[in-house]
Amino acid sequence: MITSGTTTIRTWGLISLVLCLLITTQAVATVFITVDEALKLVFPACTIERSTIFLTDEQITQAEELAGLKLPSAIVHPYVARRDGMLVGIAYFDAHVVRTLPQTIMVIVDAEDKLVRIEVLSFNEPPDYIPNRIWYHQFVGRRLDEELALKRSIRHVIGATLTARATTEAVRRVLAINHILRDRINP
Repeated sequence: MITSGTTTIRTWGLISLVLCLLITTQAVATVFITVDEALKLVFPACTIERSTIFLTDEQITQAEELAGLKLPSAIVHPYVARRDGMLVGIAYFDAHVVRTLPQTIMVIVDAEDKLVRIEVLSFNEPPDYIPNRIWYHQFVGRRLDEELALKRSIRHVIGATLTARATTEAVRRVLAINHILRDRINP
C-alpha cells in the first residue's frame, strides 16, 4: 500500500525530472548574434534599408526552378546595404529546421549574384552539429549553379550532415530569390 508521503515523494520526483529535461532542452538553444549586430558586423558604415517584397506566382516558380527547392514563403525581406549610394551587398535571413530544431543564418550576396558570407545567428540543435567556419567559407564567391550542392563543390560534414544539407538548401533558395529580384533591388 502506498502512503501519502510516498506519493508526494514520487510526485515531486516526477516534477523534478520533467523540469530537468525542460532546462536541458532549452540550454541547447544558442543565439550567437542578433540581426542588428550581424548587419553592423558585415556592413560597417553603410546605410541599410529593409524592404518587404511579395513574390508573384511567376517569381516563386522561377526561384523554385533555379534553386531546385520549394520556397517556404512568398514574402522576402532583403536588407540592402549601400555606402555613398553604391550597393555593397544584400543580406537575407533564412530560418529553417535542421533536424527537429531551427537554425537562422544570414546570407550576404553581392551585386554580381555571388555569395559573400554566411553568418549563423542562432542554432538550436546540439552544438556538435554546427560545422566549423572553414566549412562555411567554401560558399564564398559561389553563384547558384548545379555544382552548388553537397558532394559536388560543397563538402559534406561528418556528424553534421543535416546541418550541411539545410544550410546548402538555404543558400540555394537565397541565391535564387536574389537572382529573381536583382533588377528590382539594384536598378
